[in-house]
Amino acid sequence: MSSEPLNISQAQASAVAELLRIAPVIDELGARFEAAGEQIALVGGPVRDAMLGRLQNDLDFTTSARPEVTERLLKGWADAIWDIGRAFGTIGCRRGEWQVEITTYRSESYDASSRKPDVSYGDSLTGDLGRRDFTVNAMAVTLPGREFEDPYGGIVDLAEKVLRTPGRPEDSFSDDPLRMMRAARFVAQLGFTVAPEVRAAMTAMADRISIISAERVRDELVKLICSPYPREGLLLLVETGLADQVLPELPALALERDEHHRHKDVYEHTLTVLEQSIELEDRLPGGGPDFVSRFAALMHDVGKPRTRRFADDGTVTFHHHDVVGAKITKKRMQALKFSNEEIGDVAQLVELHLRFHGYGDGLWTDSAVRRYVRDAGPLLSRLHILTRADCTTRNQRKADRLRRTYDELEERIERLSEQEELASIRPDLDGNQIMEILGIPAGREVGAAYGFLLELRLDHGPMSYEDARTALLAWSSSREG
Repeated sequence: MSSEPLNISQAQASAVAELLRIAPVIDELGARFEAAGEQIALVGGPVRDAMLGRLQNDLDFTTSARPEVTERLLKGWADAIWDIGRAFGTIGCRRGEWQVEITTYRSESYDASSRKPDVSYGDSLTGDLGRRDFTVNAMAVTLPGREFEDPYGGIVDLAEKVLRTPGRPEDSFSDDPLRMMRAARFVAQLGFTVAPEVRAAMTAMADRISIISAERVRDELVKLICSPYPREGLLLLVETGLADQVLPELPALALERDEHHRHKDVYEHTLTVLEQSIELEDRLPGGGPDFVSRFAALMHDVGKPRTRRFADDGTVTFHHHDVVGAKITKKRMQALKFSNEEIGDVAQLVELHLRFHGYGDGLWTDSAVRRYVRDAGPLLSRLHILTRADCTTRNQRKADRLRRTYDELEERIERLSEQEELASIRPDLDGNQIMEILGIPAGREVGAAYGFLLELRLDHGPMSYEDARTALLAWSSSREG
């Protein structure tokens, strides 16, 4: 992770260049609001990212105008307008390639038990900036004059790559506890550190995250894990106690030793597997970041605490931790309101992550290779990544041997795939042929016959129609007997 401080003059130069790039949008918008007697400013993340030279196409603005006025001023200028954030003072629109959100000056806070903010409008830019999460997000550029506003020293904190809050962190996190998760996310995204008082407040107030909806926590966790430095963000969650609230399976791993009794506990091993899986993401068709692959790496050993057993000779075993871990993963992801597809994919990878170790010195039959591919299905590329990343041994000879063995397995899979179309493996007879040969209607018996033929296909590879027909008739006859 980069730790070099950002030069302030470089940041300002980057910001100028980026503002010139978006000038057609911000200048026109500023002129419209100024003509209507309203104030408007580019604010928050876009200003920060402009200084970092990484401005995206999403632009956030804050304004003195009420939502109904904003909506009126956008008509005739925006290509499309939406108001799904009206309750929070936000009107969104699209102008060419730019996605724009304009929010009325506001202040918002949570009461002790609410999951939703109580929104009230503010009356000044400085007041609006003061209610933002961190000083690096509390900078603005007023329009149309493009004047830089930084009442809380955000540019210095940006240069030093540190996260501070505009006011007391305890007040900020009390207003919106999700900001504690955001701190970890920015650490993971930007390579920043958190100020000591921010870390202390996160630690003292970690249990307050419980009032935030699972969906909002999930979204922050996904952004963190898909960031360039997820290890750093996860470490912060664990060290402040936030992980105990949102992902307790992770800190629980710190109590366990790995099955080899070596230099690392399962927690450190897991974080290393995550980093190694990220390095392998270029093997995926779409590249990275890939949440499913990364979260499977993070969760692959969560079954170990429940399955740890001590043998008489002092060694430790974790039998069936793959199956137990898949169940734990599914339960945690359900609690965080992930989609059924994401839950199924991650849990399946966790359950399959040890399968390769039965391969030994390449003694699997072609049947075993076919079953490996069949069980992985569309997750095969991700399973390759997880299995390779799971090797964290310092024994270079052992690491090289495991890598060569997995290379050989992948070569066998590729060779069989070319011969047999493993990716879409199916029986040599379809349902209609089964019904015709056996003279039976659609129903459970056809499904049983299909399953028999699929197992036959996995065991012996492709068969001719006649051989498959003969085998099917023999199977049916044995069932009747």
